[in-house]
Amino acid sequence: MSNEMTALEEITEEGLGIGGGIGAKIETPVIVLNEKAYAESKGEKGFELAEICEEVADETGANIAICPQQAELALIASVVNIPCFAQHVDAVEPGSHTGFTTLESVKDAGAAGSLVNHSEHRLKIADIEYIIKKAASLDLLTIVCTNNIAVSRAVAELKPYAIAVEPPELIGTGQAVSKVDPGIVENTVKEVKEVDAESIVLCGAGVTNGEDVRAAIALGADGVLLASGVVKAVDPKAVLLDLVSGLR
Repeated sequence: MSNEMTALEEITEEGLGIGGGIGAKIETPVIVLNEKAYAESKGEKGFELAEICEEVADETGANIAICPQQAELALIASVVNIPCFAQHVDAVEPGSHTGFTTLESVKDAGAAGSLVNHSEHRLKIADIEYIIKKAASLDLLTIVCTNNIAVSRAVAELKPYAIAVEPPELIGTGQAVSKVDPGIVENTVKEVKEVDAESIVLCGAGVTNGEDVRAAIALGADGVLLASGVVKAVDPKAVLLDLVSGLR
């Protein structure tokens, strides 16, 4: 058997040191990478992606956050110095809820907050409201995903930390919402800021390069939420460096 240890084994041996979270906010403009449940982001690969995000943030000064797969959230949050978010959280108190994820466990994992209501994991409005309020009481951030302008405005009334508008039909297509449907980005920013000027507005769906990011920022967005363009890339670091160029 080889004496060489994988990065995950080394970290596990050193100890997680979990608990605490990143703090009260993330800086903008920001790129938020959602690892989803892709084979390319599980286990050691997910840790490597997180390291790449941290490297690019350090090298460029860009603001980058990552949403690891749930099974690796605590591990990754304990070893990188960029904000880590859960991909999903449930509207339940700690107790008899087999297979559910509580906000308390997300906080103890060392995460900064959670995505909420992603198009691949929808929630009822009552659950979204519960999560936003409970997260705020725990000093956790919520990035609530929406699919159109009207829903974005309605969610803004609940005062989440951030809203990420993503037309579902464009997710994973490589067709950036900031170019295909710039109106939804610009008008979502307008409507959300009218309700809550402090709310951060991200856009997602099809964002794959620096030009897509630059277009989103020009439309008033505070950053982007993306996934497959980086996670499935042959050279994730090169892609991320290109994306970051659009923030400037």
